[in-house]
Amino acid sequence: MNLRQLADSLGLSMTTVSRALNGYPEVREETRARVLAAAKAANYTPNARARRLATGRAMTIGHVVPLTGREETVNPIFADFLAGAGEIYAREGYDLLLSMVGAEETATTYRNLAATGSVDGVMVQSPRIVDDRIPLLQELKIPFLVHGRTGEYTTYSWFDVANIRAFRRATDFLLDLGHRRIALINGQETLDFAARRRKGVEDALQDRGLSPRHEWMHQGVMTEQYGYTTTHAMLAMDPAPTAILCSSIIPAMGARRAIAEAGLTLGRDVSVICHDDALSYLGNDALTSPQGPPFTATRSPIRAAGRRCAEMLIALIREPDQPPLQELWETELTVGRSTGPAPAT
Repeated sequence: MNLRQLADSLGLSMTTVSRALNGYPEVREETRARVLAAAKAANYTPNARARRLATGRAMTIGHVVPLTGREETVNPIFADFLAGAGEIYAREGYDLLLSMVGAEETATTYRNLAATGSVDGVMVQSPRIVDDRIPLLQELKIPFLVHGRTGEYTTYSWFDVANIRAFRRATDFLLDLGHRRIALINGQETLDFAARRRKGVEDALQDRGLSPRHEWMHQGVMTEQYGYTTTHAMLAMDPAPTAILCSSIIPAMGARRAIAEAGLTLGRDVSVICHDDALSYLGNDALTSPQGPPFTATRSPIRAAGRRCAEMLIALIREPDQPPLQELWETELTVGRSTGPAPAT
């Protein structure tokens, strides 16, 4: 069945049916529901070329990834986010254009996308504390959504996790267990999310009259090896930390390896709390026992975040003149086997 046949069977114009299928807001909800039900019953799939002609859109969403040699985005977290976003893009009939470019080519890439009309919108990820991409995209008038946010600009659409509160709560949890020697294995602190997470840790410590120790506060690309080498070095210090906060489950796995190699017991001798534990391929629940999951974690499902970001961006594409969309998700602290009372000194 083609679009004309579907429209004739409903007694509607091809334009109305096309607009209903593509989510135009001016179509009445009862009409949209009727069209979608009929399309589903007939196994109707819009022809991509016809859809582009009917909507005047590229039906493509761009992800431009600047490659600096120290990538936070090219990892399982980014892959999970992309998988979640891709589910929504496919459902709504959009293609994904992924451009991996040198950091110095980012602005040129965005300008080319705008000039050629290759994409209808852009997803921005891993925003820096000061991020030139945001004013550039505003200048180019391309609908965009930032996964994260930056304090430098406020008049744009973003989706973020409450990073400060998440890491403040995690630090408070460790302090309540009696820990006073608390370390942080963080992401790159030129990135906004990592700066917020460090602030959460520092605020919690300072509220208890404690000062963060420079030698226990680390930043870097969140790999398993980074977690391992950093933890290995800290455990050799005198004194050594009794608790470690990790910005992802990936370096937390490295920290667990270093703790075991040192002959220590995770959750008894050294406590670890991680973030981003709800990953499809590195899930914290995979080895859950009656005592709980392996890691205590500030849970933030990245795949669900990808889906929500895609929904918000498509809403901006369909109604580009609406006010900025801004959404903040809280995290859930789940207690696992990696934390326990501070060991006696």
